[in-house]
Amino acid sequence: MSDHFIQSGPIDTAVLRARLTDPGTGAVVIFEGVVRDNHEGRSVTGLDYEAHATLAELQWQRLRGDAIERFELQSVAGAHRAGSLPVGGLAVWIGVSAAHRQAAFEGCAWLIDRVKQEIPIWKRERYSEGAARWHHEVVRKATIPY
Repeated sequence: MSDHFIQSGPIDTAVLRARLTDPGTGAVVIFEGVVRDNHEGRSVTGLDYEAHATLAELQWQRLRGDAIERFELQSVAGAHRAGSLPVGGLAVWIGVSAAHRQAAFEGCAWLIDRVKQEIPIWKRERYSEGAARWHHEVVRKATIPY
């Protein structure tokens, strides 16, 4: 498995989970985002993800560091798929470890929210009737670190 946040193949959750192990850990919280079969009343058959890989990696490292500092996390690991995924496919995996559960829960929730808002990843929903729709909401908040 690659150490990159953006993954072109399946996400190896066992490798990511192992990155959260620490003797001082009292809590591990993991978020797994999977492709669901519906959105806004439409039947979804799958998703396609595209990312600006270089910028996404920079943004992930910044967010990872911010989460560690803000919530006093011990470890953070994550990955997001690029490419086509079927219904039920694992699209994003975020895991955090901390000494206490509240920090882990809050840190994980904050981090997945920031990933969805700030990392340049676009998704295209494919519908059962043959239509498709791109979602571009992330672009407006992506920033280039200098």
